[in-house]
Amino acid sequence: MADPDATIEVVLAREGPAASRKRLRVNGVARRATALGTALRVVLFAPEEMLLVIGSPGLRRDTLDRLASDRSPGYARALATYERALRQRNGLLRAIREETATRDELPFWDEAFLDSGAAVLDGRADLLADLAAPLATAHAEIAPEEGALSLAYVTSAPARPGERARDALARRLAETADREVWNGATLAGPHRDDVAFLLDGREMQGAASRGQQRSAILALKLAELDLIERLDGRPPLLLLDDVFSELDPARRAHLVRRIAALPQAFVTTTTLADLDPELRAHGTPWRVEPGAGDHGAAGPGASLVEDAG
Repeated sequence: MADPDATIEVVLAREGPAASRKRLRVNGVARRATALGTALRVVLFAPEEMLLVIGSPGLRRDTLDRLASDRSPGYARALATYERALRQRNGLLRAIREETATRDELPFWDEAFLDSGAAVLDGRADLLADLAAPLATAHAEIAPEEGALSLAYVTSAPARPGERARDALARRLAETADREVWNGATLAGPHRDDVAFLLDGREMQGAASRGQQRSAILALKLAELDLIERLDGRPPLLLLDDVFSELDPARRAHLVRRIAALPQAFVTTTTLADLDPELRAHGTPWRVEPGAGDHGAAGPGASLVEDAG
């Protein structure tokens, strides 16, 4: 859980006439950026996330794993264990293919793979259940004409009636054993799974318009805001990277209302005039130029950062 009393500092250290480096401190102690998750929850909107609906399954798995890790430290540990077991298992499968190892060695790695893999699958299922209601609500608010939005988990090891996730995964390993040795890779498990965005029960990938994709991703981010606020009892920091240029007036208005209700949010744009007038009136503008120092200090509300670089 995020620490509401933590003091987080970002220091720009000059390392030469044209070089600088950001250094982070939490309560005066130097920390890596990866450690900030325990002190500061962040929800990020960025242009590259517009591929989330139609891009590769890896993008959706990464998003799911990040949210599930924020929701439960135990999930992050299970995922790390799973990834180690997967690497070891794949290495052994390649060795078996090259006849420098035997199949008798697989059961040792299969146990860790199955235990951690089942924990990852259960954690993802719990997360999707928690996201279902806020996702549907957010989408209905910003795009009421587009139908009902939902997420469906697409597994490489579908369970039979009454079968646990671990048992289903074990069965799939047995079914694909010969192909795994031939390929030198594990063919079933959370690393091969996907999440489908559904609009009125129909898969959006390959069929959704750009506007429908943006609505779905925006709804997911707003659902993430709600989820983190329920976990921590306080809203996270919202970061918006040049998102308003891709939203129509109705979606902009909805997002502005959500931003106005937050203690603080940062919005970046190349031109402040492109932002919604209501947001410009509500926020505090900053301007960042190459080689320039900070201009002012961020306070409560929205900080509108204009990048002139």
